[in-house]
Amino acid sequence: MKNAAVMHPKDRPEGSEHNECRALGQILDRVGDKWTIMVVGVLSRGPFRFNQLMREIGGVSHRMLTLTLRSLERDGLVSRTAYATIPPKVEYALTDAGRSLIEPLRILSNWAIEFRPVIEKARAEFDSRQV
Repeated sequence: MKNAAVMHPKDRPEGSEHNECRALGQILDRVGDKWTIMVVGVLSRGPFRFNQLMREIGGVSHRMLTLTLRSLERDGLVSRTAYATIPPKVEYALTDAGRSLIEPLRILSNWAIEFRPVIEKARAEFDSRQV
């Protein structure tokens, strides 16, 4: 059987399109998350220790950064390297998959910057009609 991802939609097994959409949604939720974007942005400059990441990102809680890093590590986007030193040293770095996100996020960021005024104007016009 062919890979469902490259099959014509009408030839895919029943329900597979829904499963693919759910899986894609989960991935997009991860890479589009506010803290993920910030962690990838900081780690695009090289490996960082946890407290360095917290300082660079600013505004992220210890718990949220921990959860974000664990999720990114689970998804194979970030690697965690522990060094047997005293005190223990742990560094986080982007994997090849994580580094592949840098350019798409840069493009999306540039788009958001360019179209922010348009979006804000449209929101204001929409909101004024809702009153």
